[in-house]
Amino acid sequence: MSKTEPRSAAEPGTGTERSAPKDAGAAARVRRRLSGGAASLVALVIAVVWTLPTAGLFVSSFRPADQIGSTGWWTFFGNPEVTLDNYRDVLFGSANDGRLASHFVNSFVITLPSTVFVLGIAALAAYALAWIDFRGRDWVFLGIFALQIVPLQMSLVPLLRFFSQGVTVGDAQILPAWELSGAMAFTNVWVAHTIFGLPLGIFLMHNFISQLPKSLFEAARVDGAGHGTIFRKVALPLIAPALVSLGIFQFLWVWNDLLVALIFAGGDTATAPLTVRLAELAGTRGEAWHRLTAGAFVSIVVPLLVFFLLQRYFVRGLLAGSVKG
Repeated sequence: MSKTEPRSAAEPGTGTERSAPKDAGAAARVRRRLSGGAASLVALVIAVVWTLPTAGLFVSSFRPADQIGSTGWWTFFGNPEVTLDNYRDVLFGSANDGRLASHFVNSFVITLPSTVFVLGIAALAAYALAWIDFRGRDWVFLGIFALQIVPLQMSLVPLLRFFSQGVTVGDAQILPAWELSGAMAFTNVWVAHTIFGLPLGIFLMHNFISQLPKSLFEAARVDGAGHGTIFRKVALPLIAPALVSLGIFQFLWVWNDLLVALIFAGGDTATAPLTVRLAELAGTRGEAWHRLTAGAFVSIVVPLLVFFLLQRYFVRGLLAGSVKG
């Protein structure tokens, strides 16, 4: 070796020629174990056990009501009899029997603004906490992080009192009371879902935004860009996959929510979302649960479409920041 030639990183005596192959061999063994026949068999068993109840519910949704009440779903394969009456009753039946079609609109009216509000506020707050230096920034982020451990149920009564009574300091009415019925009920649900979704949303978005290269922001400041321009033209395009991932989580959580809608939607059928109506489909004594099987699959159509249409961005958002360089 020439005197001017730099020493190789894997030159004997440095120790790297031993550790690197050892680490590579351990990783290869782990990959072989996870891709072997035993691992594939375990994954197949878990998948079957996980999807079997859903498959039984799906089969039951196409069976007549009398057969559902007298025999198990597995007997369908011995004597198959298919009907669409369950779906017809659920979607277009009378107000007392089903008619979920009108509640689809309420679910969209509740879910879409609640998701957009969380995405917008979380992205702005995460950018400020990550790239704007102000006094008490770390304490603010710590407080937001701590809010994730507060159970949602503990805040229902104070938030409901805030909506119904407003905020009064002494004899002065700072914020007026809100109506809990009618069109104003949608606003109550939007505010509640936004409040409950912001701690996790800000925490997740902060983790992505804080990992962006500092040189990008410094170059933008040198060019005379302010924080608004940097957020719109630099940060926002780079965190788009993370925003989609958060949007999917928030959309699914709000769409499947029953508790918040049941409390803050005012109990009016004109503002009740799909989940509230689903809880009433089985009847007061559970005698009509054949409608519930069809209603369950009607309600999951939209979440499945959202997930599959945005799956590419979802995976990209999960992997963002995991590999550097």
